[in-house]
Amino acid sequence: MDILRTPEERFADLPGFPYEPRHAEVTGGLRMAYVEAGPQDGPAVVLLHGEPSWSFLYRHVMSELAAAGLRAIAPDLIGFGRSDKPADQAAHTYAAHVEWTRSLLFDALGLKDVTMVGQDWGGLIGLRIAAEHPANIARIVAANTGLPTGDIPMPDVWHRFRDTVRKAPALDVARLVQAGCRTKLPPEVLAAYDAPFPDESYKAGPRAMPGLVPTTPDDPAAPANRAAWTILTTLDRPFLVAFSDSDPITGGMAPVLRTNMRGAAGLRHPVIKGAGHFLQEDAGAELGRQIAVFVTSA
Repeated sequence: MDILRTPEERFADLPGFPYEPRHAEVTGGLRMAYVEAGPQDGPAVVLLHGEPSWSFLYRHVMSELAAAGLRAIAPDLIGFGRSDKPADQAAHTYAAHVEWTRSLLFDALGLKDVTMVGQDWGGLIGLRIAAEHPANIARIVAANTGLPTGDIPMPDVWHRFRDTVRKAPALDVARLVQAGCRTKLPPEVLAAYDAPFPDESYKAGPRAMPGLVPTTPDDPAAPANRAAWTILTTLDRPFLVAFSDSDPITGGMAPVLRTNMRGAAGLRHPVIKGAGHFLQEDAGAELGRQIAVFVTSA
C-alpha cells in the first residue's frame, strides 16, 4: 500500500489551533494523528470529523470542553489531517475506517467511558463504534450526521455533492468546507483546510468517502449499519441530538434520531442556530457548551 504523509511544515501557523500533534500506530501499521485539550484525568470526549475536514474543525469546541474540565480528543481520520494517507482510493473502505478509528481510541489510547461525538462521516464511524463496543461508551452526541443503511434514499443535494467530488478534475477542499458553512471563512481558515493536501495525490480519502456511504440496500456496509441501528435503538446510554438549523444534507435525520434512540428520551436536544452543515465552524463555541452541559449533567 502506497502511503503518503503530509509534511509538518504545511501545518505552520494554524489560526486558533495551538494543539501539539500526537500520533499512534493503528491496525495495518498506519500512523493516525490526534490532538488533545483539557485535563488528562477529565472525562474523555472524542470528537470525530467528517468529509473533507480534519481535527482543525473542532478548535472552538475543544476550547469550551477544556474550560469545562473535560478531556477533548480530536483524531484525524486516516487520509485526512496529519494522519497517514493511503494513495489508493480502494484502500478506503467503511469497515477500514471504523477499524482504524477503533484501534486508535481503544487499543492505542485505552479510552473508557467515552462520550462519542460525530459529525458527517464522524457520525457514520462513531455510531458504528459505539454500537459495536458499548462497554467503552458513556454517552453519544450526534451532530449533523446519520447512519444510512441504503434503505432510505439520500437527498438530492447529497447526490450532487457526491457527483461533484467524483467528477472534479481538481478537488477544492476549502471550497467544499465553505459551501457547508453559513459564515464566510477567512483566508487563513480556508488555507488550514487545504493544508493536509499538498497536491491531488494526497486526496484519495476525500475522493473516496462519498462513494462509501450506503445508498442501496445491498451496499457492503448496509448489514453492519442495520445491526448498529438495532443496538443503538435499545442502548441505554444518553444520546444527544445536537443538529444545526440549516443543514440540507442531514437535517432530516434529527427527528429520526430523537424519536428512535432509547437514550434520547427525556433529554433536551438543542438546535444550534445560524449554522450550516459544518456547525463547528458556524457555531463551534455553542456546540461545545451544549456538549459540556450534556457530559457534566447526564
